[in-house]
Amino acid sequence: MLRSLRGLLLTYELALLLLVIVTGALGGLSVYFWREASTESLRLSRLTHIMHHVRSDLFRQIREVTRARLMEETAALALYSRYSRRIDDKFDALRQGSASRAEALAIQGMQRAYRVIQQDMNNIFGDPYAASQLGRLRILESDHEEQLVGGFETAFRAFDRLLTSEHAVLDRRVGEWVRLTPVLIPLPILLAAVLVLLSRLSLQHRFVSPMARLIEGSRLLSAGALDHKVSAAGVEEVQQLALAINHMAAELARSRDALVERERQAALGALVPVIAHNIRNPLASIRASAQLLDCVEMREEIHEIKQAVIQTVDRLGRWVTSLVSYLHPHKLNRTRARPSRMLATALGLLAARIADKGLRLDERSGADEPEVWADADLIEQALFGLLSNAVDASPVGGRLTVATHGEGNCCVLSIDDDGPGMPFDPEADGLTPGPSTKRYGTGLGIPFAFKVCNAHGWKLAFSTNPAGGTRVTIEVPLGGSGSIV
Repeated sequence: MLRSLRGLLLTYELALLLLVIVTGALGGLSVYFWREASTESLRLSRLTHIMHHVRSDLFRQIREVTRARLMEETAALALYSRYSRRIDDKFDALRQGSASRAEALAIQGMQRAYRVIQQDMNNIFGDPYAASQLGRLRILESDHEEQLVGGFETAFRAFDRLLTSEHAVLDRRVGEWVRLTPVLIPLPILLAAVLVLLSRLSLQHRFVSPMARLIEGSRLLSAGALDHKVSAAGVEEVQQLALAINHMAAELARSRDALVERERQAALGALVPVIAHNIRNPLASIRASAQLLDCVEMREEIHEIKQAVIQTVDRLGRWVTSLVSYLHPHKLNRTRARPSRMLATALGLLAARIADKGLRLDERSGADEPEVWADADLIEQALFGLLSNAVDASPVGGRLTVATHGEGNCCVLSIDDDGPGMPFDPEADGLTPGPSTKRYGTGLGIPFAFKVCNAHGWKLAFSTNPAGGTRVTIEVPLGGSGSIV
């Protein structure tokens, strides 16, 4: 079984060459046969034609020369010699045209019979009796002519039967070729069709389909699914390419995991002071509240201190949960999704808070909005954090605008609020959580959104609106691993 594309193509080339040779051989054989059959038919026809001319000249010689001799014409001997030379020339032509021993023997038989007739004819010129009246009458009798040429006629008919038999054999051979022609002519065409079909099926099974799977696997790998394994099937070259791509994907996955681990370690190092600060402050608050318990006596104050401790512990728990989520490596599970639908899902989780503040929600979705290739759960979580910030920053009765539209070769998601603006300038590479003025905030919403967008290959940016407030913009490149049109 051939394993390489080169061997497969070589096989088809040899098969095509063999088909050309077979076709040429059949054509050459047909041409050779028809040429030989035509030549043989012409030869037999020529022999038949010459044989009949010999017989005709013989009878004409006998009649004309005999009459000329009986009439004692002076030109009789010259006429006799002229006919003899003509008949001898025709016998020479018959011998030259013969192609078998049987034909040569038949021609010799005719010639021997003719020599006997010549001897009788010579007697006519040498025997004075032929000049007598009785001799004239005897020579002119038809029976005498039949006795004179009887042996020649026997040899003539034998030769004629031989030529007729050979012609019949040739006709049978021609008939067999005629019957085979409807089979031999379509045979190369049928072989060519079979070769084309087999080559197409083989190339489709061993090269085209594996290459299509290889291209699809490469597209998935380029989209970030490095755990996908390309099927190593087909010809040897495609198998080697698939194995090389799988090896490259495994190396990239290891490099990615190592990079993520380094980033995680770096983030841990950068977050140690923040962690110490964010844990120390709640613990100090809890300690102070616990110390106050020794000084208060009223039940209402004890209840208030207890609620403060519970709220501080809950906030600390939410912060730790967000921190773990931020530091955990993200494994993207990409699917087709529309940005407007992911925004609607995140807004649905904030519907109660939006209603409590009486915000006017303006949702805009362009007709040119494409589908994107994204992990919808992570994107919705990141959008929830960004929208939550916008809701918290917006004044009571303010406006919150979310929009999606196409812009050049990008799909743009935007969130606009009427708040006082960002208290700091977020950085895409910043690992330290930003300051949070919210009672229930952790300061990790924006870093988490940056991390999710970077994992998708998207661009997250913050800017200030001319009319006030903050604009959050997410640009999704089209035609790459981040989206599909």
